[in-house]
Amino acid sequence: MSKKAAVYTRTGDKGTTGLYTGERVSKCSTRVESYGNLDEITSALGLARSLVKRDDVREAIFNVQKLLMSMMADVASLNLPQPYITEEHVKLFESTIDKFDSMLQPLSHFIIPGDTPGAGALDIARTTTRRAERQLLRLNETEPVNPQLLICVNRLSDLCFILARVETEVGVEESK
Repeated sequence: MSKKAAVYTRTGDKGTTGLYTGERVSKCSTRVESYGNLDEITSALGLARSLVKRDDVREAIFNVQKLLMSMMADVASLNLPQPYITEEHVKLFESTIDKFDSMLQPLSHFIIPGDTPGAGALDIARTTTRRAERQLLRLNETEPVNPQLLICVNRLSDLCFILARVETEVGVEESK
């Protein structure tokens, strides 16, 4: 029987961490903070996915969570020959937003979050995404960030907003 590897590696005990491409950087670096914020979005979306009632919203959230892994890899890498996130991902976000937005009436008032648990969790994901976007823009001031990734993060906050509205305003029966 082979020995199970320990969860801890001790390599970060002195305040550094390894990027996806192998370089060691401070855990306090703007880059690490940036992909850490993307990781927080994944967790916030996981909570939302566990609470939403609509199957189509749950599936859209799951697909975004999978894509966030590539988004984090993009930020946690230096000198990639090709970025993980491309214009096709931007188009995917936009088509998903358009699909769900077509279910909604035009917005005529401000929305106070929390009409349903799922919508409330999606709003937390939206605000977490906005914070992640601000951090990525700070990183981009000193180190280049994939422009398509920046667009995707901007679209993701819009998608969270639309999904929260769909979860609140459109019947669950329609998702079956």
